[in-house]
Amino acid sequence: MNIAKQVDAKPLGVRLDRWLWAARFYKTRSLAKQAIDGGKIQLDGQRSKPSRMLLIGALLSISRGQEKMQIIVEALSEKRGPAKLAQKLYSETKESLELRQKSAELRKIQHRSEYASAGRPDKRQRRKIHQFKQSQD
Repeated sequence: MNIAKQVDAKPLGVRLDRWLWAARFYKTRSLAKQAIDGGKIQLDGQRSKPSRMLLIGALLSISRGQEKMQIIVEALSEKRGPAKLAQKLYSETKESLELRQKSAELRKIQHRSEYASAGRPDKRQRRKIHQFKQSQD
């Protein structure tokens, strides 16, 4: 039997879940798979499966918590490497970057304006609360 082997053959694409893991968007492949299945990842504007082959130039929309970003795939990798190399696998669109910065500023402003509790009321404050409630009856 003659078995043909691929020697130095680069794959045309990489599985979506594996690329998201290699690009350090998710800590494990199973978390990447759950995000894809949950609709948090869109490939070229459509939901896809974790086994979908990702090609260079594809547009990914990623939602993580309150953070939403659109990225363009610049390179393919099946192996997880250092963060510096992982950042070279993609580039974020200008619109996405601007929207993320604006939403971060809004969250920061909202956080400042929220009422900060000093903790549980002390004895004097509890007396005032009880007096107020009794006066309402």
